[in-house]
Amino acid sequence: MATQHVQRMSRLMAKTLREDPADAETLSHKLLVRAGYVRRSSAGVWTWLPLGKRVLDNVSRVVREEMDAIGAQEVLLPALLPKEPYEVSGRWSEYGDLLFRLKDRKGADYLLGPTHEEIFTLVVKDQCTSYKDLPVMLYQIQTKYRDEARPRSGVLRGREFQMKDSYSFDVSDEGLAESYALHRAAYRRIFERLGLDHRIVSAVSGAMGGSASEEFLAPAAAGEDTFVDCPSCDYAANTEAVTFAAPAVDGAGHAPAQEIPTPDTPTIEALAAHLGVPASATLKNLLVKVDGEIVAVGVPGDREVDLGKLGEHLAPAVVELVTAEDFVDRPDLVRGYVGPQGLDKVRYLADPRVAPGTSWVTGANKADTHARNVVCGRDFEVDRYLDVVVVEAGDPCPSCGAGLRLDRAIEIGHIFQLGRKYADAFGLDVLGREGKPVRVTMGSYGIGVSRAVAALAEQTADERGLCWPAEVAPADVHVVAAGKAVPLALAESAAEALSASGLRVLLDDRAGLSPGVKLTDAELIGVPWILVAGRRSGDSVVELQHRPTGTREELTLDEALARLT
Repeated sequence: MATQHVQRMSRLMAKTLREDPADAETLSHKLLVRAGYVRRSSAGVWTWLPLGKRVLDNVSRVVREEMDAIGAQEVLLPALLPKEPYEVSGRWSEYGDLLFRLKDRKGADYLLGPTHEEIFTLVVKDQCTSYKDLPVMLYQIQTKYRDEARPRSGVLRGREFQMKDSYSFDVSDEGLAESYALHRAAYRRIFERLGLDHRIVSAVSGAMGGSASEEFLAPAAAGEDTFVDCPSCDYAANTEAVTFAAPAVDGAGHAPAQEIPTPDTPTIEALAAHLGVPASATLKNLLVKVDGEIVAVGVPGDREVDLGKLGEHLAPAVVELVTAEDFVDRPDLVRGYVGPQGLDKVRYLADPRVAPGTSWVTGANKADTHARNVVCGRDFEVDRYLDVVVVEAGDPCPSCGAGLRLDRAIEIGHIFQLGRKYADAFGLDVLGREGKPVRVTMGSYGIGVSRAVAALAEQTADERGLCWPAEVAPADVHVVAAGKAVPLALAESAAEALSASGLRVLLDDRAGLSPGVKLTDAELIGVPWILVAGRRSGDSVVELQHRPTGTREELTLDEALARLT
């Protein structure tokens, strides 16, 4: 095995910190900065220092090896991209403020790539002309850009980040399913090798487009995604993908709708208290604007509308809440007292829980007035049903009906069966077996490489610091010289022997620091093994610590070398 270079901490550009950064909220943000892995360059933009770059490269290596193993070919596309392809796909406008846009000196429009479906489609259109050229899978590991409004959590949500994006191109839906399955299996191997606890959940495609979609989530308290899983079956999904099937309701026998005076009850809470009914018996009607058009969204009064979920259902339309100004020229809309009956000029969307035959207390479209016994299907119609409520723990599992559990997670991967959305946009055809043009079908598959580093830090760190899995750690062994002449000489000898055996070694040979400071730094940095040459160095005895478990034992140097190699 090739000899590895010994990295001496006396020469390493990594300043450890004793205090957490003032702006850090998540564990990974705190520890990656304190341990000298990253430093903030500007809001949402980070510099990867030598230790951090090693971990980032190790994650990339694992990703690259598994992508190569399924036959994907690595390429590198530009990050600076022309506007025109994104206008063709519609994403120049759909991405909105998330796009970094710029002009060159001649006034031509460009963007910094957030993802590369358009450009990969054009590459394949240029290179592949026959069904014999397909299937093909291409990938890159590259810097991406998104102009996040509130970059936070360190490298978890930045404006610039490392990502692996790959794309499959097939001539049939069956071929796409095979490429999708290959990527799905490769992703499982990648995350298992990285040591990431993860869940595969059903998801929505969003601005990416396409049909089938799954997310790979790493459960963590710092996660910005909420997902559900079922304790009774294998169902798991992002909350935005959870569906609800309303049971059949017999609408016969309801009393006629009746208006009732309800002064000063513009909120569900005030209304329920005034009438002495549960909030679940009331119908909440939220007004939103969809590309400027006022639309009403109905949900049970004890539930909230998930605006993210609503936006996904209505994409690429822009969804925003109405303001006081929107009521000025709309006498038919009485703020706080809107009901679906009689809303002739407003589209009415509703959650499936507002099922035909259900009876509600709702606004009467008059100030200080509500109506009871308002029955869906009799007194009002729903123009379109959408799953739009905020999912809660205990909601029924769509598969088996058991109560769902909620948890937080970090999205580390996302795979899509895009279908022919981009092929249609760019006319991506190849000559088929029958000599006629065949429209190509695509898949898109992403892994957040820099985000995986932060997710690992979140999942594996403890009260002493980072604690990297061996596959991604910046070194295999952290050798500490806890003393001067004799301990330093023994540490040097151990480092050279470990290096000669092919292990990656970090040697703390810094002068003028106490053993306590060095050991604290070693635990903060989080290499899997810590070898300490200290008080018994004269007997050639060292202490070997396994960082993940905290176990320590005294061994002769030869015994320690045998254990590690």
